Amino acid sequence: QLQLVDSGGGWVQPGGSLRLSCTTSRSTLNYYSIGWFRQAPGKEREGVSCISSSSDGSTYYADSVKGRFTISRDNAKNTVYLQMNSLKPEDAAVYYCAADQVLFRRCNLGEYDYHYWGQGTQVTVSS
Repeated sequence: QLQLVDSGGGWVQPGGSLRLSCTTSRSTLNYYSIGWFRQAPGKEREGVSCISSSSDGSTYYADSVKGRFTISRDNAKNTVYLQMNSLKPEDAAVYYCAADQVLFRRCNLGEYDYHYWGQGTQVTVSS
């Protein structure tokens, strides 16, 4: 069982930045594709970004965050980051990281491939 812990959310003014982290105690996080998803009140959960396992390394972004968000890995720390810059009020949501249930599969932004989920971290963007 892979347990993920996501953190780093908070309140920020429009135009500000936050860095979310997704970590696990296991040393094999680099085998998994990791996705970041978000869910705002009254809306469906949507894929924001994903990064494939370290053997592939490909990354994908939703159009709404391209050029503003960056996903990355630090394998030594068993952590995946989501750097969020130029935040907008519409970015406000609960953000979740998730791991694919199949090792070494190329990531995608569809949530159905993801079996392991973090508990979520709240991001608030307002003035």
